[in-house]
Amino acid sequence: MIIFITIPWFLPAYKAGGPIQSIANLVSNYYDDIQYYIFCSNKDLNGELVKSVAFNEWIYFNNNTKVWYDSGIQTRLNLVKNTFHLKPDVLYAIGLFSWKYNMLPLLNCQAKKKILSVRGMLHPGALSQKSFKKKTFLLLFKLSGFIKKITFHATDNKEAGFIKAQFGHKAKIYVANNFSKKIIPAPIVLKTIGSLNLITIALISPMKNHLLVLKALAICKGNIVYNIYGPIKDEMYWCHCLKQIELLPANIKVNYGGEIAPNLIEEKLSENHVFIMPSKSENFGHALSEALSAAKPIITSNHTPWNYLKEKNAGFNVDTHEVEIASAITEFINMNNDQYTLFVKGAKEYVTLKSDLLYTKQQYKTLFSLDEVS
Repeated sequence: MIIFITIPWFLPAYKAGGPIQSIANLVSNYYDDIQYYIFCSNKDLNGELVKSVAFNEWIYFNNNTKVWYDSGIQTRLNLVKNTFHLKPDVLYAIGLFSWKYNMLPLLNCQAKKKILSVRGMLHPGALSQKSFKKKTFLLLFKLSGFIKKITFHATDNKEAGFIKAQFGHKAKIYVANNFSKKIIPAPIVLKTIGSLNLITIALISPMKNHLLVLKALAICKGNIVYNIYGPIKDEMYWCHCLKQIELLPANIKVNYGGEIAPNLIEEKLSENHVFIMPSKSENFGHALSEALSAAKPIITSNHTPWNYLKEKNAGFNVDTHEVEIASAITEFINMNNDQYTLFVKGAKEYVTLKSDLLYTKQQYKTLFSLDEVS
């Protein structure tokens, strides 16, 4: 089977976060009798050219995957030419609001089955950002009648509900979870009562709620080091964060480490006690998954797939309110090493339980199946 994937960015680009990792994990975990061709931009999220790859030609990513890093010149012609030559069984478009890498492929590429993976973009929290443009786009998309010709991919039943809310109950939807990245846990960082090292690795934007964490830290007691990594997507939002950092008391130290390459994530996680990211919404939350896989307990919102954390001794789910976030942080501040070690063990057990490789493979087999295609 040939699967032609279109996505705005792909490795070695990494600044767009989750969707890139989702596709990298897919082609690395589900490849029986499948050849993937990934068509993407030759730029990263900030417009910088990706390095160490050739443009406008197929190059190997792994044994079953080739990637075309498109320069942006004659994108439509390159799409049509490549799909005509490859004759893919499935077109798999990742995302919703990119004209070049979502809409153009669906309109112009020939394939027996066309799948649109919305990747969390229909979550109410995500739609609240630049809402007018997105609402206008969705209205035009519905009026086009194109919905009848495609299959939607949701990563869980909650996202399937968001798709139905936008496109109606007649929309054809398949649910397939994301594959998780496996990380070998590092030795446990010694935890003493009254101190805590926190870390966030994420795009800096209102969706990830960095500012709310900083406001919560202002009311926490104890010695806290908060390490922030990730590209600044929203400059104005980061300015608000910097102003809040200036107001923090002396017991709170905040470090911004800038953008971080994927190969350094494990090292940075290993240096901290707890991963915190109380997002407004997460379709999957690869950063949360990777932290848990590294045996780091997490603090996150109730708007991600990573729920019931306290019951599993894997962390805390919180409402997006500074007092509740501060309370969860304080729980970890007050732990001794033995208490913290229970949460380290719980984090690893929880992510292992949630990541059923065989079941996820079966979900993608169903998603990509051509049985219902006439």
